[in-house]
Formats: sequence, structure tokens, C-alpha cells
Amino acid sequence: MKYKINKKQHVSKNCFVCGIENEGSLNTKFYELENGELMSISYPNEIHQSYPDRMHGGVISAILDEIIGRAIMISDPNAWGVTAELNIKYKKPVPFNKPIRAVARITRNSRLLFEGTGEIILEDGTVAAQGYAKYVKMSLKKMEKETGGEESMIIEDVTNAPFEVEI
Repeated sequence: MKYKINKKQHVSKNCFVCGIENEGSLNTKFYELENGELMSISYPNEIHQSYPDRMHGGVISAILDEIIGRAIMISDPNAWGVTAELNIKYKKPVPFNKPIRAVARITRNSRLLFEGTGEIILEDGTVAAQGYAKYVKMSLKKMEKETGGEESMIIEDVTNAPFEVEI
């Protein structure tokens, strides 16, 4: 199914998942969709592998943790999620050296906490991994203040975004 992209989310400098200055980064891009979900495209390579031709399970969980935690920014652009709980179900091997799509949404949102679910979806449309997570809300400004502002969490991603994506 095709979805219109409403907005492209920011990235950071050194994040393992989206960092634009981290050589080991997955170079993930995040897109807010018209249906209220967040979609990402990650670009894993050989350094992200476990067994031959398979992405490491920890890398898979990092992608799901990041996308579910960022999904809150669709409704609250100044919020950030600090992981309190993360559960992953691995269903199929995830390859590397090809773009990997993930989708997430918020399932519960309160003043201090939020919960969400997400999936990694293979090229053929099958779900390779599912995640459920719970987060403590923190404002991006507070997060930057706690880190001394040296490691900016908000860097505009200047790469071109597609107008729509297929999931």
C-alpha cells in the first residue's frame, strides 16, 4: 500500500541508527506518513551482520527501539522517548546490503509515558521482526541541556525525501 509522506524527521550526528557523522551508522531516514505512522528506511551493511547474510539481532532491536521511540514526535514534535521497556519478536532473518523498512505507531500516550509497536518489513511484505516498547517522555530541549548541548540531537536531514512510500 502506498502512503503520502507528510514530513521528514531530523537526524543526529553520532547516533548508531541515524547519525550522519558515525561511520557505523545505519543512516536511517524517518518519514511521518499520512496514516499517522512513522516509517524508516535503514541502510545496513557487512558491519551490521551476525551470521552470514543476516543482520544482527541487536541491530534489529536498535532500529525498532528508535522508530517506536520517535513515533511520539508525530503528535508531539518536542518530545523524545527514553526507553523503559523493549520487547522484540524475531520472525525471519533480515538481510543487509539492501534498504530495510520499518513502521511504528503510538498505542498509548499519557503525560509522562507512552507505548508503541513497530515492525520490520521485508521486500516481499512479510514481517521479519515485531517490537513493543514503553518510554519515559523527555523534551528534546531537556535532553540537549543534560548533554551540555555539545551533541545536538536535532540536525536537519537535507537529503531529498520521496513524496510517497510503499509498505
